[in-house]
Amino acid sequence: MKKRKKILVAPLNWGLGHATRCIPIIRELLQQDADVVIAADERPLALLEKEFPSLQCFRFEGHAIQYPENGNLLQKVVEQVPHIVTGYFREQKVLHKCIDELKIDAVISDGRYGVFSRKVPSIFVTHQINILLHSTFRWSEFFLYTLNKAFIKNFNECWIPDYDGESNLSGNLAHQFPSPQNAFFVGPLSRFKKISNVEKKYDVLAVLSGPEPQRTLLEKILIQQLQPTQLRALIVRGTPEQTESQSITEYLSLVPSMCADELNTTMLASEHIIARSGYSTVMDIAALGKKAIFIPTPGQTEQEYLATNFKMKKIFYSISQNEFDLTHALDETKKYSGTISVPDSKNIVQQRITNLLTHL
Repeated sequence: MKKRKKILVAPLNWGLGHATRCIPIIRELLQQDADVVIAADERPLALLEKEFPSLQCFRFEGHAIQYPENGNLLQKVVEQVPHIVTGYFREQKVLHKCIDELKIDAVISDGRYGVFSRKVPSIFVTHQINILLHSTFRWSEFFLYTLNKAFIKNFNECWIPDYDGESNLSGNLAHQFPSPQNAFFVGPLSRFKKISNVEKKYDVLAVLSGPEPQRTLLEKILIQQLQPTQLRALIVRGTPEQTESQSITEYLSLVPSMCADELNTTMLASEHIIARSGYSTVMDIAALGKKAIFIPTPGQTEQEYLATNFKMKKIFYSISQNEFDLTHALDETKKYSGTISVPDSKNIVQQRITNLLTHL
């Protein structure tokens, strides 16, 4: 009997987006009869354990960035560079031990630069070929792009979850500079799909994610503004490590998290969706063809760029966290199309995974 290939999937633990977009990759690996081992940390680990309870999962310590309350992310990142560098070498040490002990045949890393090996094929998943900075530091973006390409070169392949060419979702994040030589555009990676005839259940659905303390700060803002209304509202808190749900009022409820299929249906059953403008969320919203109100994480240049880009194109309304006003946002979003043309990209991912497994 042919031995099943064992693939290690390791998402970054900066929010939930890296883990959620690994879900379609894991599903396709399982469809092609691969044996998948999930290596993650904190909330991404809790989320993927719930999504794939039958798979082997273990804690692979990450190096989560601490996000400031004042939104000065660049300064906070610079302060934590020694911690990030230490984490990189720790990842290498743990990974090679895992490869030997678990007999891993290949590695798929989403955003974890230290999760590659010369022993087995290694895949890197990212939409950030270009690291965007605030205008003051824009002069150094090409240097960071060159450095980023050097790190990506450690991997056999780089999978970019977007389309090549002008019709794309990531804009300057993946298209401003030439792609790395080992890069493949695999199309948007979403765990969701359109379902017909879903009955409306909520006026407002807020899907929270991202690092603390900003996740909690946004949650408090939303509860404060939703509580006095009679809008049927649900807040998915983005805390999969918790289990307890809450009813704040007759109309407003909170749940820690939902599995992909449940959240898929709930989003389709909601009139308005409020979320961070993280790239994984953008891919999910686009896959469902829903309108959204984006609130970028303060100081996170990637989310601020995506929110601004879609707002300028009159696709999605966005507003800063400090300026968020629920009534105004619900009124403004009527002026935006909320639609992005997203062809089915499953076949592209399928082909790359087939190629990976065939050559092991």
